[in-house]
Amino acid sequence: RQVVRDSIVGERAIDEQTSASLAVLSERLEQLRKLDKVFSDVSFSSAVEKLKAQSNKVLV
Repeated sequence: RQVVRDSIVGERAIDEQTSASLAVLSERLEQLRKLDKVFSDVSFSSAVEKLKAQSNKVLV
């Protein structure tokens, strides 16, 4: 979580650790969605979505 926050605010470069952290958070969100319908509308902020897109570009 700290890695993602630091990458969003520009205190840390977007790297493999950022991508790994985003993957863990994405998996946890999916698990919550499967656990209960109440979580079905929960999503990441636009800042996190933007970071995910940037992270995918870095890994390519």
